[in-house]
Amino acid sequence: MGSGELLQDWRLHALQIEDEISKAVIGQPQTIRLINVALFARGHVLLEGGVGVGKTTVLRAFARVVGGEFERVEGTIDLMPGDLVYHTYVDAEGTPRIDPGPLLRHGERLTTFFFNEINRARPQVQSLLLRAMAERSVWAFDREYRFPHMTVFADRNKVEKEETFELASAARDRFLFELGMPTPTEPEMRRALIFDAAFHDVDRLLARLSPAIVPWEQLNQVGAAIQESVRSSATIERYVLDIWQATETPQRFGIALDGVDMDRLILAGASPRGMSALLRAARVVAWLAGRSHLIPEDIHAVLMPALGHRVFFTPIYELRRQELAEALTAQIMNRLAVP
Repeated sequence: MGSGELLQDWRLHALQIEDEISKAVIGQPQTIRLINVALFARGHVLLEGGVGVGKTTVLRAFARVVGGEFERVEGTIDLMPGDLVYHTYVDAEGTPRIDPGPLLRHGERLTTFFFNEINRARPQVQSLLLRAMAERSVWAFDREYRFPHMTVFADRNKVEKEETFELASAARDRFLFELGMPTPTEPEMRRALIFDAAFHDVDRLLARLSPAIVPWEQLNQVGAAIQESVRSSATIERYVLDIWQATETPQRFGIALDGVDMDRLILAGASPRGMSALLRAARVVAWLAGRSHLIPEDIHAVLMPALGHRVFFTPIYELRRQELAEALTAQIMNRLAVP
């Protein structure tokens, strides 16, 4: 099968993934689409949202539909780095045992790793996870364990602040996307979530989804083929370079935010890795739309989730990060000349 046929085949698979998940997760089409984009851009996702909005459900749904193995870890204050790698216990005969931990126990079949409440885990634990994300491998028991197909999803608790360790900027930069998962507002969706008993038993709900509908072992190959197949014109390239410049010196493009001294807003703009992530994601958006070239709308679709957490504000404005990041990306889209 040629690259074009492979990609056409997989595009149908990708859209089927979204259709299938939408049966279990209602009112979240944007979240589902962006997680799917991250999956095919082969990037990791930091998911945010209130308690009980369905973050775990959507990830379990992806894990079931994509196939491979799913693992979940709860971030707690007493979790140690070793707890991700090995599990110690005493067996029935009273003999101490060491078994592979959550990162290792599935071997190369691990596709979805969900770290719940990552900011409750100590920085040492976060560091190990970030290294595993970057290298998709860890060293343990005198050998290297690889999980080349793994996508990491982390959830950050934004309600309680006690006993939490905020992610360092370098750590957040490791995530392709930061996604907010909102509570559905559409009245019919809210009614269904409360009164339709089908949504009350998550295990039964997920059991109805078609399992392993894609050959997940090919995800890396397909992801690379997407990046090679989607082209960008010289005008699109200039537009993206302007966006990069606007994250560093927005005032040069006439961008102003209410109540903000623009000369004191930006500590650091997007990094080369951040801009590369933006392009990787935009190419997947184009591919899902059946196009082999980028248009500005592909970039706009992923601008906030890819760059919102990669622009760093000075301390005086950092407390308003979410609001200012959204306002800045909206202004970048509005003010920069679209090719």
